[in-house]
Amino acid sequence: MDLSSLKPTKGATSSRKRVGRGHGSGLGRTAGRGEKGYHSRSGSKHRPWFEGGQMPLHRRLPKKGFSNYLFRKQYQIVNLKDIEALNIDEIDSKKLFDKGLIRSSLQPVKILGNGDIKKAIKIKATSFSKSAIIKIENAGGKAELQ
Repeated sequence: MDLSSLKPTKGATSSRKRVGRGHGSGLGRTAGRGEKGYHSRSGSKHRPWFEGGQMPLHRRLPKKGFSNYLFRKQYQIVNLKDIEALNIDEIDSKKLFDKGLIRSSLQPVKILGNGDIKKAIKIKATSFSKSAIIKIENAGGKAELQ
């Protein structure tokens, strides 16, 4: 057996329907569209949810619930172990952006307490986790809200 002898199993593939190519093809004359009506004509397209003029399902069902998804606050997350690796005394969102730890200096930044910090570092961010504040202050640093 080699790659040149591989082929799909019998019945796994079928040839493409060639509609409107004469009555010998089996799909001539009306080309599989039926006899008369809207869908037999050219340009007949309807939306998948269209129900022939009947009140559609999405309008028959009652509105329910509320989503706060559009108004959520999305933070860019930075861990203390990443800040420790930078070896900088004062850190803000601009410096984090320059070092490639966040994607945008304009969006809010949250500092999380994952990892340890040994030096006194002054950090300015939008938000801090409780564990991050404790670790920063234990190392002699300062956590400032922007």
